[in-house]
Amino acid sequence: MRVLVTGARGFVGQNLCAALHEIAVGNDRRADHAIEALEVLSYGRDSTAEELDASCAACDFVIHLAGVNRPKDEAEFMEGNCGLTAALLGALKRHGNRCPVLLSSSAQASLAGRYAGSAYGKSKKAGEELLRAYGEETGAEVLIYRFPNIFGKWCRPNYNSAVATFCHNTANDLPIQINDPSTPMELVYIDDVVDELIRALRGEPSRTADGFCAVPVVHRTTLGHIADTILSFPALRRDLAAPDFSDALTKKLYATFLSYLPPEGFVSEPEMKADARGSFTELLHLGGHGQVSVNITKPGVTKGQHWHHTKVERFIVVHGAALIRERRIGAQPDGSPWPAREFRVDGAHIQVVEMIPGYTHSITNLSEADELVTLMWANERFNAEKPDTFYQEV
Repeated sequence: MRVLVTGARGFVGQNLCAALHEIAVGNDRRADHAIEALEVLSYGRDSTAEELDASCAACDFVIHLAGVNRPKDEAEFMEGNCGLTAALLGALKRHGNRCPVLLSSSAQASLAGRYAGSAYGKSKKAGEELLRAYGEETGAEVLIYRFPNIFGKWCRPNYNSAVATFCHNTANDLPIQINDPSTPMELVYIDDVVDELIRALRGEPSRTADGFCAVPVVHRTTLGHIADTILSFPALRRDLAAPDFSDALTKKLYATFLSYLPPEGFVSEPEMKADARGSFTELLHLGGHGQVSVNITKPGVTKGQHWHHTKVERFIVVHGAALIRERRIGAQPDGSPWPAREFRVDGAHIQVVEMIPGYTHSITNLSEADELVTLMWANERFNAEKPDTFYQEV
């Protein structure tokens, strides 16, 4: 299938073409993304009328994303949105190509409510009417998507997306401006948009009762909620924490926020607590699910020698060889100590060893030359006022 994508270098176009490329080269093996013999023909601002004509002669499907969002003169709306659509459809007609045509329109084309009188909306609606008339005349399948606000990676900030602007400015320590936090927002995420466009390519578009097509996953919220969520991200990162990824919108906003970080923001340095025995570094705080740390133990050194009432831990040796010992505290009925249980583990064979409440435990680096590297998870962050940690040798 040869797919013509207009506006291939725009925000949606870049994401779509990247996804189609992975399908074409076989990197995307999802069954619901399977498209046989996929080839992408792209049209952008630098393309010529001759290139558009040749693509219209050869394509099996058109995804028409190209358009004008922020012209210097409002008259450019009609030329850039309706005019290009007319040129595209004219080229298809000349070549007798009745392949399906998908149009990226806008919620503003409704010209209702706050969109009443929108010059941009009028130009998108005119494009819709051209496409519908083309479909009736030629019998070609037409698909019209009135997208609400689309957000995600590669969206241009300080242009026409509040999410992109908020993410960019917050990631780069710049202020954001909010005129009315209660402004309702209807959002679709770029990955959900791309998934829907791929479904359309496969002949499985999500159609609505009013004759349009739509992205099935829509997030309805307010401008203030979006801003507050994005503004919370820098503090979470400084605290080695992560947002609540169980909330779908938060997960997508965080991914978008990270895509605007400057290069120096890609790397952070958590505090490494080092002494003669090695070091201990907290890597990630998991809210109510504890924390993940990395523990480095020097050759021949034993660490631990303590127990917990309720706190639980898991040790995972990823480099080196270790002896983990655990012994129930107190005495057996006959008064003798409980026997220690020993586990020899190494990075060549990953195992997860549970630190059991009521058992004092230790970890010893068995090597005389190499450092021992252990990932450790605890079900709670360390609290100096209530450490639940008591010294006792195994």
